Amino acid sequence: MSSMSRRSATKRMLGLAGAGAFLACGGTALLATPATAADGGRPRKGPEALRKEQARIHSGTTSVNGWEMQRSVNSGGHIWTRPVPGTGTRIDVRIGAVERVLVHLVQRFHYEIRALNPGDVTGWCAPGTVRKGLPESNRASGTAVTILPGHYPPGASGGFLPLETAVVRDVLAELEGTVRWGGDDPKPDESLFSLDVPPGDARLEKVAARLKDWRTTPGAGPGTTVDIRSSGRRAKAGQLRARQTA
Repeated sequence: MSSMSRRSATKRMLGLAGAGAFLACGGTALLATPATAADGGRPRKGPEALRKEQARIHSGTTSVNGWEMQRSVNSGGHIWTRPVPGTGTRIDVRIGAVERVLVHLVQRFHYEIRALNPGDVTGWCAPGTVRKGLPESNRASGTAVTILPGHYPPGASGGFLPLETAVVRDVLAELEGTVRWGGDDPKPDESLFSLDVPPGDARLEKVAARLKDWRTTPGAGPGTTVDIRSSGRRAKAGQLRARQTA
C-alpha cells in the first residue's frame, strides 16, 4: 500500500473513531437523518443482519421514565440529531412527540431566559455514561436534555433568578406536566429537563399536537409574548409544581 493510501485509510479510521467518541455523550455529528438517509442502492439486509443491527442500537433497558435507552444515534433507531429552530443549536433527541416537546422547551429557554449557542444544550448520552435508576438515565433514551450544565451543576440549587424560575415553571405548565425539571429532584440538577410520562401516554400526544399546530399559527409558540405573571398562568404553574414535588 502506498504512503498516500495508508494516510488516507488512517485518517478515515481516526475520523470514524472520533465521531463515535464525540457522540458518546451529547455531541452531534452531521450524519444521515430520517429525511436524508438512503440505502444508496445497496442489497437489502437479511433477517440475521437486521437482528444484529438492531441489537447494536437498542439496549432493551429502560430509563427512569420508562423509555428504552439506545446505544447510538443517527443509526436507524429512534434518536436523531435535530435542529432547534431559531437557536442555532442541535440536539440528539427521540424523534416525534418527544422531539416537539423538548425542542419547544429549549426554544422558550433561549428566547426568555438566556440566548443559547451551539454546544449549550445536549441530549442523548450513551447508556454506559449515565447512572441507571437516576433521572440522568433519561438522556440515554433520548427523552431529556441538559441546558448549560456548566452554569447549573448537579447538586446545586438557586442558579436561576426568580423571574427565570417563573419562566421555567410557566413552560412546564404549558407542557401540561409532560416534562419534569431536575431542579425539583431530591438531589437537584437544574440543567436537566426530562420527559415525565411513559410511552403511549395520551397527554404527550395531545401536547405535541398542540405544539405542531402552533408552528403554523401566527402569534403562537416560542418567541411570542406571554404574560407569565397572569393569575391563570401562575395558578397553573403552582398547581403543577405542587404535584411534581409532592
